[in-house]
Amino acid sequence: MERLNLNLLRALAVLLEQRNVTSAAKILHLTQSAISRQLAQLREYFGDQLLVREGNDYLLTAMAQQLKPRLQDLLNQIDNLRQQEAFDPSLCQRRFTFACTDYVANFIFPDILSSLHQQPNQIDLTFKTWQSDWLDSLGSKPIDFVATMINQVPDNLYGIHLGRDEPALLLRKDHPLLQKSDLSLEQLLAYPFVSITIGGDKDSFFDIELSRLHKQRRIAFEVPFYTSAFKVIASTDMLLVAPKHIALRAGEIYDLTHLSLPMDNIPEHNYYVLWHSIHQHDSAHRWLREIIADQMCRSIYSPRGMT
Repeated sequence: MERLNLNLLRALAVLLEQRNVTSAAKILHLTQSAISRQLAQLREYFGDQLLVREGNDYLLTAMAQQLKPRLQDLLNQIDNLRQQEAFDPSLCQRRFTFACTDYVANFIFPDILSSLHQQPNQIDLTFKTWQSDWLDSLGSKPIDFVATMINQVPDNLYGIHLGRDEPALLLRKDHPLLQKSDLSLEQLLAYPFVSITIGGDKDSFFDIELSRLHKQRRIAFEVPFYTSAFKVIASTDMLLVAPKHIALRAGEIYDLTHLSLPMDNIPEHNYYVLWHSIHQHDSAHRWLREIIADQMCRSIYSPRGMT
């Protein structure tokens, strides 16, 4: 016998403590014959009797007496492998990476940082512009958290639901379409569109519906940043299909307003903070993602903050 397994080590610990095969069998929920076989294996491995019968009892050999405290320490260490040390934010010195759109970075991220630094810690954050094609390989990316729009959390990912809304049409406040009493798709398609190229899938549903109706829109400007899109829309006749909560907040900052899309089957958008399963039991990660999700849920710029 060349190796010991964990079950044999646990059996040995109980045998040395009880010094009785029958008692050890009851504690381990095994038969006496099973314990006797394990004792025989242990004797072979250590080359020692370990327990020597004397009358109705067993005595520990010198080797067994030496093994007993060492064995208990070893089993305690093995059991402690499953336990994480208590997390103290004030002692944590780590940098985490958060991927999201520039909208989140501009309007919500500063509040996250403010909330984070109200508590003593040495945690730093890096922002990356989120690309939706990273979702399938998130575990291999140097990214800890993702804020994005998605209908279902994929396998190997975990998420906190932030809220939901629906798409809307964003346009400048004096746009000619606002004079229309009954807006139609044909009237919309007479104007060019801006399309956001990062984040979740926000407007492909619109092109799918247009294709079904044998129609097509002109996308005159593709840009990864909402702030650029807002400025272009505010100074031109271009249109943007955007989540309603973003359209609402854009109207508070820029000379913009929004309309409902003139189409049936408007999809629902769901928003999440996501992370890969490799981070699920990381205590520092859990502490920070709860702060991020809580701040995003409470922000007036989030879906839950819509009025």
